[in-house]
Amino acid sequence: MSTNPPDLRPDLARARVTEVARPGQPKIGMVSLGCPKALVDSERILTRLRAEGYAISPDYGGADAVIVNTCGFLDSAKAESLEAIGEALNENGRVIVTGCLGAEPDYITGAHPSVLAVTGPHQYEQVLDAVHGAVPPNPDPFVDLLPATGVSLTPRHYSYLKISEGCNHACKFCIIPDMRGRLQSRPAHAVVREAEKLVEAGVQELLVISQDTSAYGLDIRYAEERGHRAHITDLARDLGSLGAWVRLHYVYPYPHVRELIPLMADGLILPYLDIPFQHAHPDVLKRMARPAAGAKTLDEIAAWRAACPNIALRSTFIVGYPGETEAEFQTLLDWLDEAQLDRVGCFKYENVDGARSNALPDHVAEEVKEERWHRFMEKAQAISEAKLAAKVGKRIDVIVDEVDADAATCRTKADAPEIDGCLFIDEGHEALTPGQIVTVEVDEAGDYDLWGRLV
Repeated sequence: MSTNPPDLRPDLARARVTEVARPGQPKIGMVSLGCPKALVDSERILTRLRAEGYAISPDYGGADAVIVNTCGFLDSAKAESLEAIGEALNENGRVIVTGCLGAEPDYITGAHPSVLAVTGPHQYEQVLDAVHGAVPPNPDPFVDLLPATGVSLTPRHYSYLKISEGCNHACKFCIIPDMRGRLQSRPAHAVVREAEKLVEAGVQELLVISQDTSAYGLDIRYAEERGHRAHITDLARDLGSLGAWVRLHYVYPYPHVRELIPLMADGLILPYLDIPFQHAHPDVLKRMARPAAGAKTLDEIAAWRAACPNIALRSTFIVGYPGETEAEFQTLLDWLDEAQLDRVGCFKYENVDGARSNALPDHVAEEVKEERWHRFMEKAQAISEAKLAAKVGKRIDVIVDEVDADAATCRTKADAPEIDGCLFIDEGHEALTPGQIVTVEVDEAGDYDLWGRLV
């Protein structure tokens, strides 16, 4: 796996802040790395700070201190986090570290002993305490007003909605349960209320995230409170009633996922599932300790498509996992041929400090990983190209993300922000605005993107 590229970091490591601080108001900068779940943590930290009277600085120079929310999932992500901490120290000098890598404070202070404090993932109170110690608050209750939706690091028209923390799985290549703990589901009524506030503020798309969305509510026995039940099917139905696009990420293919498909077919939630299959060969999945089997998932995919023909499926895979033979890799390629997934990502296996997979025998040589990655991506690209070509001439709804002089950058219901493809409108787009949902006719297709015209 490789370092997170900038285009996979939704916040691009900087808060989207345009407000001007009042005289004497303390200012905090934020660098947020890693996945959307960490981005939500960053938004919550900034919202709490804003409520206490701090201003949010969009750059290093104007900040009294900088918080770096780190990623520690992979060794390459750890290296990126250390680099970001070093940059913040060089540019500002007063740095507080939090996030997943914060679960290893000695690792951080060994490289950067001058950081002011280190806290672990979703330790909001400890982060606030560290900020208070470094930069005492100076609130003015008559001036410091917090928007109802809090501080957002994403564009106004979409927002990530985190429904749980942690994970109960014990995949051998993953250390997230060690860093973030076991599954902790939020009460359903709290999730729905947050979603209602976001939609009231103009959010057009809710991106539901967790480490295992399918398991939502299991730890609290699917408790019902204030009219809302903590089960993913009930939650999807509740969120779908709000009128925004609802997109589900990180869904494991448990049998009860079938109950979501009719909601997609009826248009209540988007016909989109982001499922981390990781591999297809049963022996590799067993070595990974994954809760799935390749043959069964093909049956599930067929059933989903029978119930909702326009469903879009995206997934990620690992090639070069320890012990992966050429025959096992070929099984993965054959499975991909049959599954015909719409959106696919692939990573080359790498050891992660603390992961049980490190101790497995028969690690695959780097050059073999590289060669298999290219073969996998070549096949995935061909499938994507064919699927997009089949959309030429069809009319579809898209949501507008950006508008400039050259084109409007949009996404279809099959495209999540930052990770999937785009649809571009390069004629008659000048009056469009971000967040607008319009109908287009597709007139051109590429490997991963589409072009269309307004109808």
